[in-house]
Amino acid sequence: MTSSGTPIRGMLTRDALVRLAERGEVDTVVVGFTDLYGRFMGKRFDAEFFIDQTVDHGTHGCDYLFAVDMEMEPVPGYQFASWNKGYGDVHLSPDMETLRVASWLEKTAMVQCDAHLAESDGHGMVPIAPRSLLRAQLERIDNLGFQAFAGSELEYYVFNDSYADAARSNYSGLERAGWYDEDYSLLQGTRGEGLNGAVRRHLRDSGVPVETSKGEAGLGQHELNVRYADVLTMADRHVVYKQCIKEVAGGLGLSVTFMAKFANGHNGSSCHIHLSLRKDGEPTFADGDGQSDLFRWFLGGWMAHTPEFMPFYSPNVNSYKRYESGSWAPTTLAWAFDNRTVGFRVVGSGESLRIECRIPGADANPYLAYTAALASGLDGIENQTEPPPALDGDGYTSPGTAALPATLREATATFKNSAFVRKSIGDDVTNHYTHFFETEQRAYDGAVTDWERRRYFERI
Repeated sequence: MTSSGTPIRGMLTRDALVRLAERGEVDTVVVGFTDLYGRFMGKRFDAEFFIDQTVDHGTHGCDYLFAVDMEMEPVPGYQFASWNKGYGDVHLSPDMETLRVASWLEKTAMVQCDAHLAESDGHGMVPIAPRSLLRAQLERIDNLGFQAFAGSELEYYVFNDSYADAARSNYSGLERAGWYDEDYSLLQGTRGEGLNGAVRRHLRDSGVPVETSKGEAGLGQHELNVRYADVLTMADRHVVYKQCIKEVAGGLGLSVTFMAKFANGHNGSSCHIHLSLRKDGEPTFADGDGQSDLFRWFLGGWMAHTPEFMPFYSPNVNSYKRYESGSWAPTTLAWAFDNRTVGFRVVGSGESLRIECRIPGADANPYLAYTAALASGLDGIENQTEPPPALDGDGYTSPGTAALPATLREATATFKNSAFVRKSIGDDVTNHYTHFFETEQRAYDGAVTDWERRRYFERI
């Protein structure tokens, strides 16, 4: 349901799916979950089999999916899954609250799953699964009597090359779908409507209510915003959004990237996340025309623990190249009212008062980013953590502001050694993700780059 109480177009019940299948309007159900990178993984089911079997009994997937690298190579060193343990199955339970039409795919519905351990291991949720981590924080929120609401604000670059052509060219010499800074440009935005307009309509018809799309401050860069929702619904919609736009782009012979920093000299792509809390349906961040104690403490905790949870916002080596002065991406942990030069921008008033964290890039796994934000903010409330004074000025040049971690290596070391992170998500989960981030760093350290060839091929 929307905030006004009306049904959300494209969302389905089991009975509605049965009727669509009987009429031949849906014959396939995509059953998926996100891995550590945030990729949507899973299977396609015959709709009748899904209705008869999978709804009630779920399905299975190999546990190696939580222990592979980007190339799907099993990575040694994980305790959760390994060759020595035989790479068995996890159980995937469809969350029927996420069942929707996938209007961009022919005769297809889609559902998102929670991952559970095998019966022999107690059948609890897989503790390292990103959706499980977010559910654990939402249980804390619920126990305190709060409801958390969020909005993901994603940016992306569009190219006039197909994904296959981009791969064949080694991602070099790609043709951007714009040739000047198109921030708020309706003229250049019109040229992108073949993709962006189609995606807006498909998301709307697939249970992801849309607000707006616009050109962004990069060549061929765009932003499409969906309506805010409770945090779990928002994270689920975030995943559907990325899957939809990539698949629609692919069908049009185009490609889209959510890399945090695609190229030197050009702005990166962000995922600003907006958060607020309610209690008994009433906003808690506002106090008249000002801000409540809860607002200050939540902000204080979120800011205080951001360096420790940094890999949950910026999960790979490329993420940290986005943080450049004057690039619209933050470089410090300052906060301010309606100021786009800081890491934490406070916007709205009264019922709409919220915190916009500008630190995550478009490459963030939404379940992990929201997990980190909620764990940090709740700790701030519990300990009445005060934020530093609001910044009045340029967040890039003002003295006295703490810098963001500069590399994945630095961020991972802080994450690994953080007592707060270990208290929030547990030692086993912390160790698993530490190994994941360290594996990503080692892969980069061992790669020979185009920069090295340009610099050293002839002149060294």
